[in-house]
Amino acid sequence: MKRRNFLLLGSMLGMTHYLHAKPSSSFERSFKKVEATLRAVQEHMFPQGSKIPSAQSMHTIQFLFDTVSHETYDKDIRKFVIEGAEELQRREKGKFLSMNTQEKEEALRTYEKTRYGSNWLSRIMTLTMEGLFSDPIYGSNKKEAGWKALNAYGGVPRPRTKYIAL
Repeated sequence: MKRRNFLLLGSMLGMTHYLHAKPSSSFERSFKKVEATLRAVQEHMFPQGSKIPSAQSMHTIQFLFDTVSHETYDKDIRKFVIEGAEELQRREKGKFLSMNTQEKEEALRTYEKTRYGSNWLSRIMTLTMEGLFSDPIYGSNKKEAGWKALNAYGGVPRPRTKYIAL
């Protein structure tokens, strides 16, 4: 093999994972910036040790991402989820993640007193609860633990696919 062909082939092989890579969306990049804040809020609302499964054990942050990033999800609500987390970060001067439980409670209660914060926290609560109690096919409610905690079960027939493709 000639050196030139070898170099071309080597370059092309080195780029194959870039050619198959799915470009990240602007939402995905924005989500990554606030993911830790969203996770901390979910885990504060649904902590470990309560009667229902925790947000952490149920992987509700992944459920939230999968749900709001879906092509059929309302783009304004998607934007609201990100902007609300950014606003919480600003209000708390970037210290929310390092706060203890009591400080987080106070910060969230203060944020809740604003109309915007109240609406945002309500949305995060709803999305988190959807994850906790949805059919496990959607990636949360692991081993039906959310249903078992309430002694209730999902509807029949159960979904066979995660989301309907458009």
